Amino acid sequence: MLHGFYPVLPDLGWLERLVPLGVKTVQLRLKDATSAEIERQIAASIALCAKHECQLIVNDYWREAIALGADYIHLGQEDLAEANLAAIKTAGLKLGISTHSHEELEIALDVSPDYVALGPVYETKLKKMKWAPQGLDRVTEWKSLIPCPLVAIAGITVERAPDVLAAGADSLAVVTDIIAHSDPEARVAEWLEIVTAPKKQENKTCLMQRMKSFAQRSRWPVRNGSPPSMPEMHPDVLPSMKKQR
Repeated sequence: MLHGFYPVLPDLGWLERLVPLGVKTVQLRLKDATSAEIERQIAASIALCAKHECQLIVNDYWREAIALGADYIHLGQEDLAEANLAAIKTAGLKLGISTHSHEELEIALDVSPDYVALGPVYETKLKKMKWAPQGLDRVTEWKSLIPCPLVAIAGITVERAPDVLAAGADSLAVVTDIIAHSDPEARVAEWLEIVTAPKKQENKTCLMQRMKSFAQRSRWPVRNGSPPSMPEMHPDVLPSMKKQR
């Protein structure tokens, strides 16, 4: 399962710095490395992420991912066209795919991906892209069109994260807001807090709803949308509560 915070990191050194901080989904995006170095870094990343119960997603190198025992890869559209999808599926790897247009989304959905990534949501300085920023409306549209988790990517910061999540993204892929930050470790802590806040609120809301339901069944006086404190409980409720524990 993808975590809401999904850092995309350039090498093993970055994973070693950030994964132990509590990161639960991470992508290894190696570029311009030798075959031996690619294999070394993927193998070490697999071991590191297993130790910290973090989902590792390997970018592009599906052959090495299969050979070394990774269980998740990410492919761009060009790599998707050249990849052996049958081998990937046979090996049991999960697959995430980048999309930037309706045409690319159709191509991605044809292979039943485990997640779809949409970008660039905002303008990005990471690399020059031929696509204009998609915006939040496109995030909402994409979410309505796919049967799998949606990953939003590009230009997303801690400050923008709540709006992107509210628009429908399940996970936020983050690059420059981490690796270009003056204090990446502190920024990761901010990210972990911001993506868990909605879940905390969801859990709190669920708990309150269950308490209100119990109060109504048990003749508690519900005031201002909240159940009473312990001293206010009807005396007949206490025995029933003890039985339910």
